[in-house]
Amino acid sequence: MPQPQLQRLVEVMHALRRECPWDAEQTHASLVGYLVEETLEVVEAIEDGDDPALVEELGDLLLQVVFHAEIAAEQHRFTMEDVARGIADKLVARHPYVFADEPVPDDLLASWEQRKRVEKGRTSALDGIPHRMSALTRAGKVIGRTGWHGTDTDALLTDPGEDIGRRILALVAEAQAAGVDAEQATRAAVRELEQRILEAESN
Repeated sequence: MPQPQLQRLVEVMHALRRECPWDAEQTHASLVGYLVEETLEVVEAIEDGDDPALVEELGDLLLQVVFHAEIAAEQHRFTMEDVARGIADKLVARHPYVFADEPVPDDLLASWEQRKRVEKGRTSALDGIPHRMSALTRAGKVIGRTGWHGTDTDALLTDPGEDIGRRILALVAEAQAAGVDAEQATRAAVRELEQRILEAESN
């Protein structure tokens, strides 16, 4: 069971906040860059298929969660227990076909989005999509979320013509319809190109 090691991590974080000058001075804002960096390193480990690296990078990402919860706990705002309780409660509430007697919906993603929309009182498919996402990821999220909320995205996409931005958006819509993550597909293509460049340079 993972609980003893998770508790150990929380206790290590307690000690670091008390006794390490660098850790003691960090804030939610000062840790944002590390949070983004660690998330991207997790993605890279997944794409590399490197399990030892993935274990390490997931640990680094978990540290960021515990770090933020520790800062909040010191300010009597919330604790790591609140964070864990919140996500567990959310998962149970959004999966009534697992934790209650409801039938499994035909479209699981649409069902998830509908429950989320009601739960958060959202009035637009765009509510809650982070603005700091990359343009490609945000485009995929906007197109996917809009479709799940019952709006015909195809009718809203204008003829791409010669406009590069619209052509890219049309490709994202095509990827979304095919169940392909445009960001991941682009990263994979870039990595393949990089490998070919390295091979060409070595000849």
